Amino acid sequence: MNYIGLITVRTSSSRLKNKCLLYLNKKIRVIEHIILRCIDSDLVPILCTSKNKSDDILIEIAKKFKIKYFRGSEKNKILRWYNCAKNYKLKYFHTVDADDLYFDPVSIKKSIELAINKRADLIHPSKISRFGGASEGYTFSIGGIEKLKISLKNYSYKNINSFDTEMIDTFVEGINLKEYTLKGQPYEYKDKIRFTLDYKDDFKMFKILFKRFGTYEKRKIINDYLRKNKKILKMNYFKNMLWLKKQKKFIKPKKKLN
Repeated sequence: MNYIGLITVRTSSSRLKNKCLLYLNKKIRVIEHIILRCIDSDLVPILCTSKNKSDDILIEIAKKFKIKYFRGSEKNKILRWYNCAKNYKLKYFHTVDADDLYFDPVSIKKSIELAINKRADLIHPSKISRFGGASEGYTFSIGGIEKLKISLKNYSYKNINSFDTEMIDTFVEGINLKEYTLKGQPYEYKDKIRFTLDYKDDFKMFKILFKRFGTYEKRKIINDYLRKNKKILKMNYFKNMLWLKKQKKFIKPKKKLN
């Protein structure tokens, strides 16, 4: 089985500038760490970025690691994923967010396997992953992402490529999808955790963990370490409230009137 991971990434981050290009040590950048973690765990990475000139450097990095890449809409992730999946004739794929430095390949593979076994359109990340754990993203079938893309016609926008679909759950609501939510792994970190990269405090925490674990360590081992060293998570957990507040400001797109 081919486990396909679309690495969703662009350089135009607002909260932490060029975060995907930050160096975790003298040699490894965040995006390189993500690519290597995919390759090591037998996830086939496809770098999925925008057509912006600022993202040319990401294409050069993809070429350096000899992985496939795709360029599409900057803000419309749904359209970018759809066009990438069509371009490479993918039946199923998983969204690997470049913000989630220590994503769990075990969870991702289980998500893909669940989608195939259930013939599902969409597998949601586990509840713990969604609210701080950042173990996995979403698994789509080609039919599922096509339904989501088609549903965009129900919203008002001037240009589909500039239509912001950052919070995709907003667009999933009300669509006839065969969907499931992944059951989290027994070793998930169930206490307070913020394991995604958006702020300087997040980066400080990840640099500490990278120094200890590098790129390839299993998520179970990392979680076990965090249970014994909870003070590390205090470095950035307070940012969760700020992040959630910003997400709540996301205005639900206006649907067209029939």
